[in-house]
Amino acid sequence: MPTLSVELNGDAVHSIRAPDRFEASGPFSVALENLGRSTHVHLHFDDELDRVCSIGETNHYVDDESTRRVHVTADDVEESITGKLKIVTGYGSNTRYVDVRVDPPPAAEADEIVVDEAFAEPPERPPDPPPRQRAANAVVGVVERGGLPAAALGLLAVVAGVAFALTVESVVVSVAVGVVLTVSLAAVLLGAV
Repeated sequence: MPTLSVELNGDAVHSIRAPDRFEASGPFSVALENLGRSTHVHLHFDDELDRVCSIGETNHYVDDESTRRVHVTADDVEESITGKLKIVTGYGSNTRYVDVRVDPPPAAEADEIVVDEAFAEPPERPPDPPPRQRAANAVVGVVERGGLPAAALGLLAVVAGVAFALTVESVVVSVAVGVVLTVSLAAVLLGAV
């Protein structure tokens, strides 16, 4: 961000030293560099600049031997605008004007990015495998993940549950075994997806 440097109290009390001209092509800052005792500084843009530049406050207090930065917002312009920035210290005892020019922002360089037409549409998704293939994938997935002992134990538990349901011949036990079988089958199928 470009900075307009303004020296305060350098040569004498309330003295102002600033360049005659300053140019920016967007927001900039005013650095109020105080070389002496604390002071109050008033900043004001003339009518031309006031249309495109603004600051939060016009009066600024700058401590002894310190620097205070004042941010100036500048609108984007289509053609250069020139005006004056008025800098006042000592409650009007000393005034300095700086010719300020706000230029249009530099044209963006044409860094064209070429996008392949294949990326213009979402990729085609292959169809879901049939349920028989998903079940086979689930078994293979269990074996590949080292879950073969757990699968064998689960199968043994299901066989024992079915045998128990047939032996007891109870509707409640048969329904419970059916629920367990359904949940187990669903877990195996969902694990394959």
